[in-house]
Amino acid sequence: MGGQAKQQELTTARRVRPRPTPAEVAAAADRLLPDLIAPDLDVLFCGINPGLYSAATGWHFARPGNRFWPALHRGGFTPHLVDPADQAELLGHGLGITNLAARASARADELTRDELVEGGRLLVRKVRRYRPRWVAVLGVTAYRTAFERRTARIGRQPETIGGAHLWVLPNPSGLNAHFTGPGLAAEFAALRAATLAETRGQGPGDRLKSGLGQTGS
Repeated sequence: MGGQAKQQELTTARRVRPRPTPAEVAAAADRLLPDLIAPDLDVLFCGINPGLYSAATGWHFARPGNRFWPALHRGGFTPHLVDPADQAELLGHGLGITNLAARASARADELTRDELVEGGRLLVRKVRRYRPRWVAVLGVTAYRTAFERRTARIGRQPETIGGAHLWVLPNPSGLNAHFTGPGLAAEFAALRAATLAETRGQGPGDRLKSGLGQTGS
C-alpha cells in the first residue's frame, strides 16, 4: 500500500505539461534563465548552466530524465516531488536555484574555463548579497574549475563561500553515469542532514561572517 501511494505521489507530481518542440529547444541556445532566489535561504543550489530544454521552458532542471527534483524530494528537502513548472514552491521551503554560467547550452562541457571562473566570482557576489546559509554546487568538475580546487571531492568543503557553508553535490543530469538515482538521493540526504545539524547547533545570529577560508574574491 505504501509503495502504491508513493508511486501515485510521483505520478501526480510529474503531471502532464506541454513540451517544447525541437525547434523551440534549438532556439533556446544562449538564452538566459532567471535565478530562483530570495534573501536568507537555507540552501542555494547552484547548477553548472541551464540546458536548452530548461531555457526553452523557463524552468530549472526541466528536461525529463534530469534527477534533480526526485533527489531533492528523496533527500528530504521537499515534502513531495515538485514539478519543474512549480519551482517557485522551493522558496517556501527556504531553497533557491542559480547557475555558475547563465547562458544555456546543449551540454555543460560547451562552457569555457573562463566562463566558469567568472561564474564563480559572480556566485560569491550573489551569495554575499542574498546571504543563504548553505550553497550547494551541483557538479564537482565544474566546481574544481570555477574555484581552482583541483582536489575537491563530493561533500562538505572546508572553505566557505561569501559567508555561507559550502557543499558539492554530483551533477544530477541523466548523463552522469557515476551516480544512480538512489546514490544521488543519498548525497542530497547527507546535505540535508548537515543543514539540520547546523540549525540545531547554532543560534539565528551565528552565521559565518569572517573571511577566513572563504572561496572567491
